[in-house]
Amino acid sequence: MEQKITLEEIQNFKGNYPKQLWYLFFVEMWERFCFYGMRGVLVIFMVDQLFLKEDHASEQYGAIQAFVYAFTFIGGIFADKVLGFKKSLFFGGIVMILGNLLIAVAPHDFFYYGIAFSIIGTGFFKPNVSSMVGELYHENDGRRDAGYGMFYAGINVGGLFGGALCVYLGKFYSWQLCFLSAAIVMFLGLITFLFTKKHLGPIGDSPLLHLDANKRRIREIAVYALSILSLPFIFIMVKNTKYTDYFMYTIGTVAVAYFVYELFKLGDVKMQKKLFAAFLFVFFYFLFNSIYEQSGGSLSLFAKDNLNDQLLFFTIDPNVVNNSSNTFFVVVLSPLIGLLWIWLGKRKIEPNTLIKFGIGFLFLAASFYIFYLTKFFADSKGITSLNVFTFAYLITTIGELCLGPIGMSIITKLSPKRLFGMMMGLWFLASAFGQLAAGKLGAEISRSNTGDTLVSKLQSYTEGYYQLAIYSLVAGVILLAISPIIRKLMQEVK
Repeated sequence: MEQKITLEEIQNFKGNYPKQLWYLFFVEMWERFCFYGMRGVLVIFMVDQLFLKEDHASEQYGAIQAFVYAFTFIGGIFADKVLGFKKSLFFGGIVMILGNLLIAVAPHDFFYYGIAFSIIGTGFFKPNVSSMVGELYHENDGRRDAGYGMFYAGINVGGLFGGALCVYLGKFYSWQLCFLSAAIVMFLGLITFLFTKKHLGPIGDSPLLHLDANKRRIREIAVYALSILSLPFIFIMVKNTKYTDYFMYTIGTVAVAYFVYELFKLGDVKMQKKLFAAFLFVFFYFLFNSIYEQSGGSLSLFAKDNLNDQLLFFTIDPNVVNNSSNTFFVVVLSPLIGLLWIWLGKRKIEPNTLIKFGIGFLFLAASFYIFYLTKFFADSKGITSLNVFTFAYLITTIGELCLGPIGMSIITKLSPKRLFGMMMGLWFLASAFGQLAAGKLGAEISRSNTGDTLVSKLQSYTEGYYQLAIYSLVAGVILLAISPIIRKLMQEVK
């Protein structure tokens, strides 16, 4: 029954968006509620409840986030080769729910155990929804960018509410309720998927349907068992960030080697050039995330201690703003920026994907310069303006929207269909290394504070943001300078 609708029927849809996009949108929306909610409370919980020092908490946060995204690479490969997107997503959702429930039972005692479950679950869940969105479109369907843009905006609705609710529940009510809420919304996401997956037809089915059912089942069970057996390993890695470094460097080497293997295996020079261009996009995405992903780490700690609670005419907790303003601006600005690209496109002056990437870095540099400027709005106690801080997030979001949605789209355009899962996994692996680097950068910012006052913390943190602004500016200029070379590798792909 679930195979009744064909891939051709799905891809030959009328209008701007296929109806399946909305089903995947809601599935991912609930998962993003869970993810952003958890992300926003990790550092706060570790500092205030587990009593870690700020630099240690930043490194721990970077390690956790790195593992979350690193396992999307592994999950993407298993989905490509064994499970298929549907079964991978379902398994990941179940494990994520178990992880959040485990922490909710006893946050102080089971925190790292629950995190280990969440890492495995996200690894199997996260890359597959994005990959299935790509399969809703024919290879040369010009509506794909708009679809990813809408998908990107929609899932941030979940991030907006999750980011606000979990921080609010944890700081002002109960940490148990905070983590329980993440489990509940993940359950809603899984239910949504179960009721709508029939509309996806063959998209996401097992790649091993040609095998005997028993042989296929054995391979699937082996994947599930291997994943569960890796939990103690992940627990040890996350607790000791030195081991995390070793793991990440190893998986990074393996991932690049596997990419090179698949690259040469293609045998088609034109396809090889396009796939290498996709890899360059992945690399610059890593650089972007190394700077951008301070939001859950150093910016969260900065918001906790150095911001007032006045946003325009409202009184609001600074950590709620820190964890939700980006997703709020994504929801508001995504349609506007999408319309801007359409307006420019009709006039034949729309910048290509590479230029958009470069512009994204320039806006990122501007936003961190504004974070630096908050020092000039501080009072004598080291408390500064939440309004200026929030404005910096507005600029950050514009940069993100020049890069994030089209990034996923260009990866699927430049990659052969059979490598979608691997390339989306590489995309998220770039996020993993970005998270790891962001945690280390945040830890260095924390260590630069040699004083014990909020004034000294304000000084050290804002100076750190000034350095990040410079790094982002340099990366953006380099990307724009080499864009003609990458453009040739992309060939006909826009």
